Amino acid sequence: MQVFNEYSSLVFNDIAPFSADLTFDCGQAFRWDKNPDGSWHGIVGNRAVNIYQSGNSLTVKGIIKDGDAEFWTRYLDLERNYGEICENLKADKYLKLAIEKYSGIRILKQDSWEALCSFIISQNNNIPRIKGIVERLCVNFGEDLGNGDFSFPTAEKLAECSVEELSPLRAGFRAKYIIDAAQKVALGDVELEKMASCDIDEARAELQLIKGVGAKVAECTLLYGCGRVDAFPVDVWVRRIMQELYPDGLPECTRGVEGIAQQYLFHWRRNLSE
Repeated sequence: MQVFNEYSSLVFNDIAPFSADLTFDCGQAFRWDKNPDGSWHGIVGNRAVNIYQSGNSLTVKGIIKDGDAEFWTRYLDLERNYGEICENLKADKYLKLAIEKYSGIRILKQDSWEALCSFIISQNNNIPRIKGIVERLCVNFGEDLGNGDFSFPTAEKLAECSVEELSPLRAGFRAKYIIDAAQKVALGDVELEKMASCDIDEARAELQLIKGVGAKVAECTLLYGCGRVDAFPVDVWVRRIMQELYPDGLPECTRGVEGIAQQYLFHWRRNLSE
């Protein structure tokens, strides 16, 4: 991969396999929207950018700061060898079908608090409504970045809120879970920082100390927010996949990258039914 820093933009070359359309629209992140020109607008931390893809090149346009090459390389997971991983996964016939049809999905390395909060919101919800609640959360409690963009609010900020103060979000029963999560993270009762490297079962158990966080939200937080590609979220689609295709468990080729395999299988199976 090559990186070039131009005025107000970063260019990443030789990024294959990477698909911006699939990566930003496969249900793992909720703050990306496609522009009429085909680019993607997103807010990550305090950075609001447009990302353009042309072949095997990505251009990130916005206010580029020192260290942003490393920031976006990490967020987009560009240093991981997905080519090799996907070739290994193709040893399984179903994963081979999924990868060949939807080549280029990557697991974004999102902020762990944002991922936890977003997937609490995702419970018993659909993607348009999740995105609406997340957007209202940011507008009401995040930092104004200009041009109609707002950062994701900190755990410390939301820990001070009451359920009534979250009523503009129209999050329903999830509001009390958001506050409990924010309080536990802000107080250090749940230590998200350590979850990238600690024993994964320990991380799962600690996350489930939060009210309303079950196995699925914990796995999503670990996969999308802590970079744990060995995490394996199971929703209704993945449960069907396991029942129909893998009643005896995942194949050996997925060991250590179960989360990447899950994302391909989830997207493939979901679109197979549409």
